[in-house]
Amino acid sequence: MEGKQLAAACGWHPSKVSRISTAKTTPSADDIRVWCQACGREDQTDDLIASLRAVEGMWVQWHRMERTGLRRAQESVLPLYERTSRFRAYSPNFVPGLVQTSGYTEDVLRAVQRRRVAIDDVADAVAVRMDRQRVLHEGQRLFAFLVEESVLRNGLGDADTQAEQLEHLVSVGALPNVSVGVIPARVGRARMPVEGFWIYDAAQVNVELVSGYLTLTQPSEVKAYADTFAMLADMAVYGAKARGLITAAMSRLR
Repeated sequence: MEGKQLAAACGWHPSKVSRISTAKTTPSADDIRVWCQACGREDQTDDLIASLRAVEGMWVQWHRMERTGLRRAQESVLPLYERTSRFRAYSPNFVPGLVQTSGYTEDVLRAVQRRRVAIDDVADAVAVRMDRQRVLHEGQRLFAFLVEESVLRNGLGDADTQAEQLEHLVSVGALPNVSVGVIPARVGRARMPVEGFWIYDAAQVNVELVSGYLTLTQPSEVKAYADTFAMLADMAVYGAKARGLITAAMSRLR
């Protein structure tokens, strides 16, 4: 069906079809219903409307999310953490937030605040993140953390803060419901580092990008990140080997 034919079937001006098909205008749910009916594909209506709503909520720019400061942004994710049973996190740059020390968190959030947030509520934001770590010890939750080996040697703070963080990482890794994997730095990798991400059960993935916060809920996209996590996990070392890399990084700090 050509654009003019579709417009006539929908009772629209042809320019509306053009704007929607070229992504210059976002269709409404009613637009999708009319379009599907005109094409004789009402069976696609519900899935397309669900996709539309997913897209509308999947991307939040940092300046919107943090316009009232960092504390509220930290609080906003607590309900997600509380309803999640299985956490998977991959980080190529930092120690994941749930296993950070207070000092390490302060250095990370202070850097964020200086770069993009006018309000200085870093102390409150740190307190919220520390309180959120109680999910590690509540219920029957499982946690799998993957970090690149470079994370063990990179830090925004001083050597003492980094050493304290590495000691804490070893301690947390000893918990029976927590797995800490370190991906060794080496040539000939099966997969190069990717963007950092969190997977919450099999329902949602969050990705922190330079300009904003991405939320993915489409099953195919969640599966793509789960498959990537599995591949990266196969490249990591655990237990005594992971502790060996961590303690080696601590020795270099001294």
